[in-house]
Amino acid sequence: MKANRIYAALAIVAVLAIAGCGSSKKSSSTSSSAPATTSTPATTSTPSSGGGGSSLKISADPNGNLKFNTSSLSAKAGNVTITMSNPSSIPHGVAIEGSGVSKTGSTVNQGASSTVSAKLKPGKYTFFCPVPGHRQAGMQGTLTVK
Repeated sequence: MKANRIYAALAIVAVLAIAGCGSSKKSSSTSSSAPATTSTPATTSTPSSGGGGSSLKISADPNGNLKFNTSSLSAKAGNVTITMSNPSSIPHGVAIEGSGVSKTGSTVNQGASSTVSAKLKPGKYTFFCPVPGHRQAGMQGTLTVK
């Protein structure tokens, strides 16, 4: 009889743990009613849940030029995520650097996206392509965090 109570208690704990995991995933998504701000026509910034921050979207040049579709971004302080889509046949990625932060997303091929996230304080940061030679060729920009 005592063993049945222990199994029942473990089952309840497991159900609560699974339910807790599902609810945290749901709460991390942004609401469709949240306002979006734009730093350039092709780049959007959406407030992220949990006290500031932004989700930014950029794109590599589709014609194979070593540049992004924008050279400046702005975000609110907090967790900032930059997602770069790569329509180019040349592999690219995205990274953030400055004020003691150095984070690099993966290098991706055509049709994929690279994502980098960092907790950023107000200030100026550089976003760039981490593929050797691309940043030096001009594939970078300024991220202003307010």
